[in-house]
This record gives sequence, C-alpha cells and structure tokens, in this order.
Amino acid sequence: MNEGTAPLLAMENVSIEFETAAGTFSAVRDFNLTLHRGRKLAIVGESGSGKSTVAASINGLLAENGRVASGRILFDNRDISVLGEADLRELRGAQIGRVPQDPMTNLNPLKRIGDQLCEALEVHGRMRGKAARDAALELMAMIGLHDPERCFRQYPHEMSGGMRQRVLIAIGLACGPQLLIADEPTSALDVTVQKVILDELDRMTGKLGTALILVTHDLLMAAERADEILVMYRGDVVESGPAAEILGRPGHEYTKRLLEAAPTLRSEKLAPGLPARAGGNSETAPGRDLVEFINVRKVYSGRRKWFGKGKPFVAVKNSSFTIPRGQTVAVVGESGSGKSTTARLLLKLEEPTSGDIIFDGAQINHLSTGQLKDFRKRVQPVFQNPYGSLDMRYTVRESIEEPLLLHGYGDAVDRRTRVDELLEQVALPLSVAEKRPDQISGGQSQRVAIARALALSPELVVLDEAVSALDVLVQAQILELLCQLQVDLGLSYLFISHDLAVVRMISHQVHVMQAGEIVESGTPDEIFNCPKSTYTRQLIASIPGGTWQH
Repeated sequence: MNEGTAPLLAMENVSIEFETAAGTFSAVRDFNLTLHRGRKLAIVGESGSGKSTVAASINGLLAENGRVASGRILFDNRDISVLGEADLRELRGAQIGRVPQDPMTNLNPLKRIGDQLCEALEVHGRMRGKAARDAALELMAMIGLHDPERCFRQYPHEMSGGMRQRVLIAIGLACGPQLLIADEPTSALDVTVQKVILDELDRMTGKLGTALILVTHDLLMAAERADEILVMYRGDVVESGPAAEILGRPGHEYTKRLLEAAPTLRSEKLAPGLPARAGGNSETAPGRDLVEFINVRKVYSGRRKWFGKGKPFVAVKNSSFTIPRGQTVAVVGESGSGKSTTARLLLKLEEPTSGDIIFDGAQINHLSTGQLKDFRKRVQPVFQNPYGSLDMRYTVRESIEEPLLLHGYGDAVDRRTRVDELLEQVALPLSVAEKRPDQISGGQSQRVAIARALALSPELVVLDEAVSALDVLVQAQILELLCQLQVDLGLSYLFISHDLAVVRMISHQVHVMQAGEIVESGTPDEIFNCPKSTYTRQLIASIPGGTWQH
C-alpha cells in the first residue's frame, strides 16, 4: 500500500450529538480515523462507548434525533456528512456496504432470501431479472452457502443463524462496495460458526479489495482480524495503533482492563473449590446428586408438509449426566446441538420423549399442578436476554417481587424487605428499584434477572447463555457474582453456553454436545487440556485468542 495515496475514508474531528428529553447528549467527541483501500480497521469498546454510533454516522444511519455536530467525514475525498438523503441512498450498498448484527431483524421475514439478494442488486441499477438471479446464486456460492438454488427459495426462518449471517454478508457485498462496515457481525454466533463467518469476510473483502471496518466489543477477536485497532471509551478514542502493538503493549488503562477481562483458555478459574456445600432447603443427604438425567431422549414431530408429515427431529439422544449439589455443570456445543433443549427439559418447559429426569431423588417427568408449583420454587432460570425476560412495564422492584406474590410469600413489608435483600445480594443499589429495565444498563438488567431467579431461594439455577450477550467487562462481573452466590447460598448451576473459555473458568464438570449427543465429558482440565473428540478440538481451536496469555 502506498501511504502517500489519499485514504478511502477519513473522519476528522467528528462529534456526534443526540437531542433527548433531558437535553443534548454528546455521544462521540473529536473522533479521528484514517482508512486506506483494502485495509481492515477494528473499532473496539463496551456498550455505550460510541463505536456503533460512529459506524452509523458514516453512511447516514443515525437515529432521527442524532446528528454530526462538527467535523468532516470524507469518503473518497467527498464530505458525506453534509449529503442529503437521496445522495446517501445512492452511496449505501453501492459504495458503502453494511453487515448488521441481527439477521432476523434485518432480513424481511416475508421475502425469500433470493428475492432479497436480487433486490440489493436491482435497487442500485446493477442488473435485473435473470441476470440478477444468476448473480445472487453466484454470491450465495461465494459466501459458502451449499445448494444455492435451495437457499434462494428459502425464507429467513428456514435457515440457521450462521446461514442468515452469510446472507447479510452477501447483501453487503452484492454491489462490490469499496467499504464494508460490519457491526458486531458474529456476537450471537457459536465459536465455530463465528470463525467460518469471519474467515468468509476476510476472503471476500480480500478478493474484492474492499476496506473493512469491524465494530466489536471483543478485543482479542479484533486483534486477530484487523490491521489496526481503535479503542473507544464513553465517546472518546483512548488508544489506537497496529493490532499487534495494542495487544502486546496496551497503553491505556481501559484497554488493559478489556484484555484482562477477556476470557481465554489461560484465564484464572473462578469456580468455587470442592467439596461443595449442600445447598438450599433440601433435607436429602448431601452425598446424593441433585439432578440425574438417565437416557433422556427428546424427539420433535416433523413439520406438516403438503402431503403427510415431515421427518421427526431428534433433539436429544439418550443423554445421561448428573449435577452434584453446589457445583456448576456446563453443557456446551453449537446451535442445534441440543444444549438449550436440555435446559428446557430440566426446567419442565418440555417433556422428554423417553428416559428419566430425577430431581432430589424424585422423578419429575409427570408432575401434578401442586408438585409443579413446588418444583418451580426450587429450580429457576436465567436466560440470555434480560430485556426479553423482564416486563418493560414493571419496575425492577415489581419484577423481582412478582414470583414472591405468585407463591404467597409474606405480606407487603416482608416482600419489600426480601427485594431489598436480593438487590444487595446481586450488588445493585436500592436506587434502581423504582426504575424500569429500559432505564438501566444490560449488565444491571441481568443482575435483576438473577435476583428474580433467587427470590424463592432455589437450589438449582439453569443459566441458558446467561452471559453471552454481555460485554467482556460486564461479563466478568456477572461471572464473579454467580460464583460468589454459589458459595454464599450453596447453589447448583446448569450452565448452558457456546463460549468454551467462559465454561472453563466457571464449571466443575463439562459435557460437550453434538447433534443431540454428549460426545465427551470430563473436568475442565480434562476437556481443555486433553480433548478426545475431534468435535471438541474444533470448538477449542475456534476460540478467538483462546491461548493468548494475559
């Protein structure tokens, strides 16, 4: 690359503001960026750092109340921050492509995949009709979608998350843009799918000579994939430079904190030591396992076709494992491996097709209404998205108090005291009690979800991807909280995750699932130091920066 040539993109002292009911909010201040053709830049930071705001400003996609208050955004020597909507529409897709985070909200659920790809070509006048169809099929083959003809006819819901994300990449690159902005393109994907998608991005942008801006909260992944890294914190750039330099010699305290919090295969373990305490209100002998799965099988009937039924789908195949009291048992695997179905079976949200699930010495396959209500007190879930678990109409206090009301816990004073205790347990100030979920951060919302799960003093908490959507700094805080609660309350956890580095840190026992089967089991040291299964080795090899040393 000739450093003397004009950059493809230059952002000069850009400040971005939003008008809110409380006044003007300064989201980004004096932001500078230089990106040459064919180069890769990663913008890294936690939620609220301003990284996605910067990305949105480049192609004029700020919210209606947002504006570039000062500075210039030069794309190919043209200040695009002053362009009108008509000119921006010509620029988007044709010159500046975009790969957003969530394919299910960015793909039209009512349109076939092929039609959406053709539309990306037709809108910019590249081609129409058969030519657009042929180009769409070629794009799908290029991004690694097998059987493009079949994919062309599918709707988004008929594809896996990884396949949908590939479609977004294809749409972003359809018109051969000079710049592609990928905003958290893999944060919701399993590690193996994530690696495939990022490899595909590398290959496609390299083939087309497209410059890439990768927006992410994962500093280790950014260091593996980008030429240069720019670190943002609360609207300011705190550090920038070559990826190897940032990773090897971070200069700013915030960058150091990001690196220290990033889970790797060499991170310090958090799981409380053994022997574990017997927990909860059980009167059963401590030696007995709290949970036993015995040859559990779950089969879903096939979707109805035009003629007869489709083929049944076996989600869990003869699964057997135990959860000892006071321990964390992790189930890991890719999407579709059966790990979340396992969680739903234990939570009594699904019934097994065959096999036995034993909780505290009693079989729970078929419970009466009264027995089920008692079971719900003793086994509670925490899911991935706290905003999906909490009612937006309820205050934090009301959300935590709801299970207490349903189970007839004390009077109003007792419940208020209990909620205050729970907030203290999850390290939340009492000041959040009267706020609603949309008025607090994602990390605080997940603490509220944990407090709600603990309200009835359960013995077992089922954590289904409970930290996977969190930034690394918040994730580290939640993991430490979970381990401390396990020590203080004697809790047992079923920890469902696709993040193997986190699993290694927090679990006592690990079960690896593939296509509904447990293919390998052992302690974290056994699984991660001496994996026996080829599938386990593939999962471990896919961890971004997995062996990096803090």
